[in-house]
Amino acid sequence: MSARPATVEVEWGDDGLRFAADDGEPRFWPRDGLNVTREGDQARLSHPLEPDARLVLAEADWIALGGSVAVEKRGRARETRLVIGLAAAGLSVTAFVFWGVPVFAGPLARATPIQMEKDMGRSFDAQMGAMFRRCEGEAGQGVLDELGTRLAVQSDTPFDVRVRAVEAPFVNAFALPGGSILVTDDLIREAETPDELAAVVAHEVAHIEKRHVMQAVWRSLGVGLLLDAVVGGGTGAGQQAVLLAGQATDLRYGRDAELEADQRGQALLVAAGLSSQGMAPFFERMHAEGEDKRLATAAEFVSTHPDSGRRAQRARDAAKPGASALSPSEWAAVRATCGAGSKDPVTRLKDRLRRRGDDASVHQGDQMRQD
Repeated sequence: MSARPATVEVEWGDDGLRFAADDGEPRFWPRDGLNVTREGDQARLSHPLEPDARLVLAEADWIALGGSVAVEKRGRARETRLVIGLAAAGLSVTAFVFWGVPVFAGPLARATPIQMEKDMGRSFDAQMGAMFRRCEGEAGQGVLDELGTRLAVQSDTPFDVRVRAVEAPFVNAFALPGGSILVTDDLIREAETPDELAAVVAHEVAHIEKRHVMQAVWRSLGVGLLLDAVVGGGTGAGQQAVLLAGQATDLRYGRDAELEADQRGQALLVAAGLSSQGMAPFFERMHAEGEDKRLATAAEFVSTHPDSGRRAQRARDAAKPGASALSPSEWAAVRATCGAGSKDPVTRLKDRLRRRGDDASVHQGDQMRQD
């Protein structure tokens, strides 16, 4: 009953344990409810009647008292309960992450406060800015941003949609929480017409309007909860999952969300008076290139999206004519923004390395002047 051990004489009977405590008071622990565990060469006994007390005997003494069967039975029972409990907990957490979180991701995303998503978006945007350099050519950047605004006006979103071109070694476009859309220079290069590029931007605007981005973030948060449950709470695993969720290129949408974004994106184009005929040919071409294993870089915009062939056919069936998204001069400005006119991957890579080298030289010179 205290940190100070006391020596006692123990009598083991058919009905339980009898012993006298150090205060001389007799004690009786009935067999029913007696808990016995092994630790090394000791048998440690306790009972619900005195939950804070422990009776420690050498295992040999306990066996001599005739208690070996009880030790084996209690020990195995406790281990079995522990295994069953851990298995049940693991299954519960796994079911929550892989079934519960996806099911509730939509309602959670819609219930996420607008300001919270904006704040999260600023954090994600800073991460993307560190990873992907903003393309030069402000004229083209302005045209892209204006295209995003024209489409966002037709949507029902509380966010200010902002579009910018970035340098990245893959064909992709992705939306961030809070309204930012990043379009890679390789995607601009692969787009053969302004309508194809506008279809991609409209698709991403639809993701923002439908809060699909936050759904993906909530799913990533679910993975963080699973990591915390596996390695122990307070490890920061959940925080790491949030940071990984900020890597927007890794966010994945469900099949229904992609189809919804396709349909809504085409509707936004039509509402803005623009042609929606650019979506199908772009998807078809990227789908074909993504399946070509000889390509040095995969078409990420399609490879991360399911059923590209069927999506392209549905987009073709729903396509409607309209005005071109950009004038010839605007299209030329966008194409020149990141030097996207060159289709030679070696040339593009050299240009990227040269620009990054120039940035590093400028930074080093500034540091030397500061020193």
